[in-house]
Amino acid sequence: MDEARPGPARSRRFTRREYDRLVEGGFFREGDRVELLAGQLMVAEPQGARHLAAVHLAADALRRAFGDGWYVRVQGPIALDDESEPEPDLAVVAGGPRDHAAAHPARPALVVEVAEWSLATDRRDKAGLYARAGIADYWIVNLAESVLEVHRGPAPAAGAPHGFTYREVRRLPVGERVVPLAAPRAAVAIADLVP
Repeated sequence: MDEARPGPARSRRFTRREYDRLVEGGFFREGDRVELLAGQLMVAEPQGARHLAAVHLAADALRRAFGDGWYVRVQGPIALDDESEPEPDLAVVAGGPRDHAAAHPARPALVVEVAEWSLATDRRDKAGLYARAGIADYWIVNLAESVLEVHRGPAPAAGAPHGFTYREVRRLPVGERVVPLAAPRAAVAIADLVP
């Protein structure tokens, strides 16, 4: 009697359209922190008190820096491409909430991730996806080291995750300031981002 041998493990990649249908159909429970990254469903970092405090501090600082005509989305999806719909901690987009009621924005002026345990993923995988999508300004509030990592200059790079990387990466400690590319008259204090 022959027993059926299991085949090799396989994963299934999803398109953004399929993922949106799962969301709209109620497949995920309320509070599930799931995002689509390069066709794969990923569970987002749990939010400790310090993480959540940093998200809200950064949102307040970015609202002051960008002002009218800009919308700071907190943990909302962005439509990067056909296989990625990440939910960054913050995304600054032109317009207001009503401008994005029919569809998630695709090209934020700035994307910010707050990282404690997800630092490697945010530096490698998410940076590669954001660079591939042409996001010019990508920041990581690095809570482990109390610095802001500023990623700019997206460019193709052989061997990089998703084939893209940022040419310029700066680490700014508390005490310094950063000027968002899309708000050149504003300067954000790193101390305003790190709890």
